Amino acid sequence: MAIVRNCGPGDYAAVVGIYNHFIANSPATFDLHPYSVGERVPWFSQFAEDGPHQLLVADREGDVAGFAASTRLKERPGYNTSVETTVYVAAGNEGQGIGSALYDELLKRVQAAGIHAAFAGIALPNEASVKLHEKYGFKHAGTLAEVGYKFDRFIDVAWFQKHF
Repeated sequence: MAIVRNCGPGDYAAVVGIYNHFIANSPATFDLHPYSVGERVPWFSQFAEDGPHQLLVADREGDVAGFAASTRLKERPGYNTSVETTVYVAAGNEGQGIGSALYDELLKRVQAAGIHAAFAGIALPNEASVKLHEKYGFKHAGTLAEVGYKFDRFIDVAWFQKHF
């Protein structure tokens, strides 16, 4: 099993590599071009070891097998009691409990930080992600039809929410 811990600078290349895999191979993200680690430094800088904005990695014997993050839902201060959550599992590590281990810890931390609601957008179809979010008490809040475009097709995004 993996150890879930805070992401550090030594993990950045692995996290970017996992994310770039999804950019190239999945509609799970609507980013279209891979990133260098340097391009992602501003994104990494939003996270802290405590508080509502977390970036965690699943460490499996020194290799990053996945990551999960909680980020601002919106920039306006009235949204500060809500976060958007996301989880990515490295190719070849699916179905091994990595996503669950990451969400176990991430959701505990955001709740402890006083967050009232967590939201997750899931590009459809993605039965594994829907099941993972439902396992953690997320409820379907609505679907935005054909809101994304990738791989020469329009993609629906289902939004899920969880209250603490």
